[in-house]
Amino acid sequence: MNLRMMAHSQAAARITIGAVLLALAPCAVPVFANPGAVSSPDSAASLQAAQNQFSAGNYSAAVTTLQALIMNDASNATAYYWLGRSYYELHDYDNAIMQGEKSVSLDPNNSLYHQWLGEEYGGAADRDRSFSDAKKVKKEFQAAVSLNPSNIIARRDLEQYDLDAPWIVGGDKTEALDQVNAIAALDPIQGHLARGAYARGMKKMDQAESEFRLVLSAKSAPLDAYFDVAEFFERQNMPSDLDAAIEAAAKVNPSDPRLAFYRGVKVVLAASSASSAPDLTAAEPNLKSYLANTPDRSDWPTHAAAREWLGRLYEAQGKNSEAAEQYRAALQLDPKRKSAKARLDKLGKDYR
Repeated sequence: MNLRMMAHSQAAARITIGAVLLALAPCAVPVFANPGAVSSPDSAASLQAAQNQFSAGNYSAAVTTLQALIMNDASNATAYYWLGRSYYELHDYDNAIMQGEKSVSLDPNNSLYHQWLGEEYGGAADRDRSFSDAKKVKKEFQAAVSLNPSNIIARRDLEQYDLDAPWIVGGDKTEALDQVNAIAALDPIQGHLARGAYARGMKKMDQAESEFRLVLSAKSAPLDAYFDVAEFFERQNMPSDLDAAIEAAAKVNPSDPRLAFYRGVKVVLAASSASSAPDLTAAEPNLKSYLANTPDRSDWPTHAAAREWLGRLYEAQGKNSEAAEQYRAALQLDPKRKSAKARLDKLGKDYR
């Protein structure tokens, strides 16, 4: 499963430690969080500029801005934190870890810094199939929870790690359940999401579905909770339930760009189960809008996913050449995306 949100996770959301190590869905973290003190007005202005670049998906520019800031303010833990996150989005996990470790060394009691250092170790663990890095993931999540027991995102990350990691790198389903109970005590809505994730991890899909439906019935969940629910129903191929999650999210923020992704997905899913000729016209503009108007970020549906759904749309329309082009684009963005590769292979050798 992809560590890169998860949103899928996502609270979220979703970096894979693949089937070999672990799965972890990072929850969305507000881009403009300011977890540490800034040393000077000049540093504050540079940090704000870097955060704006990060939010726009211009991660390389954010790196440049933050490197310049650090040259003049080498003890700025917040700058190292954002520099690590910028490298993480660029999939440069070695540099991400280096900066994340620096932020933690400068501010060792910051829960958020430990949480994201865990994500950064996860990227390296996935890339290298490294057990030692995987163990560091759990250690950092545990530190984040210990430093701030109310950090629900870190608890969700720790839950998912314990659910999906093998015992040799610290996976422990009993500990995962402990996190579920702690989250539920902190926040009922997040408790349903955590219970749903736990049931899903235990392959109890009926129980997972029930928990996610409870989030919808609450009528007052935060935006990212509805996108968690949408991601579940997308993966379960349940278009009518996905539509309910979309509409709930739209009531909270009708302009959120993630709505376009899920609306496009819903149309393609609904078409696959329609008994009559489906109307697919709404899917393409929604998916293309998502690709054109959002950065590719780890805590939202990936551009690789949007490309694959475009491919599925074109395939349903009988446009196999266009479908193959989108599947190839998805694999270029994410070479480990098995579903896109399987669909491309199914089209036949003439389209590879």
